[in-house]
Amino acid sequence: QVRLVESGGGLVQPGESLRLSCAASGSILRFRAMGWYRQAPGKQRDMVATITSDSVTNYADSVKGRFTISRDSAKNTVYLQMNNLNVEDTAVYYCKLDVGIVPMTYWGQGTQVTVSS
Repeated sequence: QVRLVESGGGLVQPGESLRLSCAASGSILRFRAMGWYRQAPGKQRDMVATITSDSVTNYADSVKGRFTISRDSAKNTVYLQMNNLNVEDTAVYYCKLDVGIVPMTYWGQGTQVTVSS
């Protein structure tokens, strides 16, 4: 069984930074990609940033230039450095892991990020 544990969320003011972490544990075979998604109240869950096994990254337009995703493969951990946060970034942030020869997806429990003055 694969488990994802997120950390690093919190309450910050506009313009400040946060760093999210997602640690994966368990039987992780054939890593494909990890990513961060977010869901604001009353809205759908949207992709924020992803990173593949080849370290190819992809970002939502709204976070390009402000957020950076990275991965420590030895620790099975993915990070999301979020700079210059604004109120529109307020959401629950979820970690997603794609693994397997037959693709399987796992989600973390989510971590709240609130940007408010």
